[in-house]
Amino acid sequence: MRYFKIILIFFLFLLNKTSFANENIVEILKKENNIIFIRHAIAPGNGDPPNFDILDCSTQRNLSKEGELQALKISKFFKENDINFTKVISSEWCRCKDTAKIAFGNYETKNFLNSFYDERFSENKDTQILDFQKFIKNWNYSGNLALVTHYVVISEILDLATSSGEIVITDNNLKFLGSLEIN
Repeated sequence: MRYFKIILIFFLFLLNKTSFANENIVEILKKENNIIFIRHAIAPGNGDPPNFDILDCSTQRNLSKEGELQALKISKFFKENDINFTKVISSEWCRCKDTAKIAFGNYETKNFLNSFYDERFSENKDTQILDFQKFIKNWNYSGNLALVTHYVVISEILDLATSSGEIVITDNNLKFLGSLEIN
């Protein structure tokens, strides 16, 4: 019985810590002027098919039904917490555009958020990162900026590993402020 109480207290501590973390994330997001990186929602598989065509979603790895539901949960999180965005920008890959469309409605695309995971696109990495840095340096809007992108882009810019649908918050200097996984 004693061990049960210790385990119960430990789990209650974890629940309270998680709750506090979520409240803290909301508080940070409400302050605005954040850069929010969102890894696209669940799209089963790895990389892109050999016949990948950026203009044809049927040739790409796309969101599953679970991914579409995850994008809806992302939308719900931001709406329920009254978090606003000045701008939402997505990679040109369909799984990112679909995540952005479901989660936010309005968005634009920028190629500096595109994946460079595949060998076919790896030569674009340095140019994309430079273009991203120029964009952020010139970003002078007030309010939150949402960037819907890929694991490799977030990893390269922030040196962080992310899960599908994970939200990573930074300040305008790309200093990590927090993250939240939406399942």
